[in-house]
Formats: sequence, C-alpha cells, structure tokens
Amino acid sequence: MKENLKKYLVELIGTFFLMLTIACTGLITNNGVIAPLAIAAVLVSIVYAGGHISGGHYNPAVSLACAMRGALEWKHLIPYMIFQVLGGVIAVYVFYLMAKGSIIVIEPSNFPLTGLIIAEFLFTFILCYVVLQTATTKNTNGNSYYGLAIGFTVLAGAFAVGGTLCAGAFNPAVAIPVGIVGLLPWTLVLWTALANLLGGIMAAVAFKLTYTEKE
Repeated sequence: MKENLKKYLVELIGTFFLMLTIACTGLITNNGVIAPLAIAAVLVSIVYAGGHISGGHYNPAVSLACAMRGALEWKHLIPYMIFQVLGGVIAVYVFYLMAKGSIIVIEPSNFPLTGLIIAEFLFTFILCYVVLQTATTKNTNGNSYYGLAIGFTVLAGAFAVGGTLCAGAFNPAVAIPVGIVGLLPWTLVLWTALANLLGGIMAAVAFKLTYTEKE
C-alpha cells in the first residue's frame, strides 16, 4: 500500500505542476508562443522525474491507454485518475488565489464543438500513442528520449489547435479543473474529457495493431 501511495502522490504532484503552468501561462495574459513552450518544458521535466516511479502519466487518458496496453495494472487506474484530477484541481485553486482579478475567461464561441472534439481526440490519440511506443515497450526500454518525445507531442498539439479549435487540454485532468472554477463551460469540459478518453482508447488499439514485441 505504501508503494502504491508513492505512485499516486507522484501523479498528483506532477499533474499539479502541469496544471499550474498551464494556468499561469495561459489564463492571465496573452503570452503567444511562451505558453506552449512552458507547458512542454514542465511536462518533459515531470515525465523524467516521475517516470521511474509511477510511469509519469499525469493524464487519465494516458493511464487508460497504459492499462489497456498492459503497462498499468487495472486496479491502479481509478486511483491514478483520482489523484491526477485532484492535482489539477488543487493547482487551479492555487492559481486562482495568486491571480484573482487577472484571470482571462475563455470565450466558448472560439471553440466550435465539432472542431473541439476532433482536435482534442486526435492530439490526445497521438500523445497516448507516443507514450505507449516510447515509454512502455521492451524495444525502447531504457531509452533517454521518451520524455522529449512526449513533451514535443504536446507542444505540437498546443501550437496546432490550442486556443483556436480547442482549449488544447489533451487531458481530462486539465479540462475538469478548468470547469470546476468556471473558466470553461461544463458542456465543453465534458466533450473535451470524453474526446481525450476516446483518444486514449484508440491509441491503445492502434498500438496493439502496430506493435510487435521483440524477444
């Protein structure tokens, strides 16, 4: 139980700093390219920091994909998700306390529903697929690039669709806290989270269809 709690706490801490970075760079001022770069940088760091303990998921969609792939025991999936969302919620409240009065409310009309669903699905899919292919296989076991691959995937998604077609969450543990504090309508939050989880499921399916384990 103690070892399991360590994993859950690593997921909470990592998701906290991921969400805090997203909030601080994206919800106060228009930082242009700074926000995606900062988010990718902190994700790379926390993936390397926690990968050897919990897998460094920080994302319920990634955890779901890993469970389907067999890289995470199913009994850990719900605790992982709970601690990830909790970390995101704590982060957004800490941000709210720090930046009250300076927060930008996300305008729902910027995100057409069809575009949001497709964008969140596709870039969560490729994020989870990259995680599975670089961080969970014997063929790439012990590689030193998996954190960079994961971080750059998020960076690409943030530049490609973040803030234009969707919020660029690619992560229910990011979308849900934003909804809890009222910065994004719950309709869009729920569609975002659903698209993220579906992206994770399909990434696991694609992994199983394309990967061959070497003996």
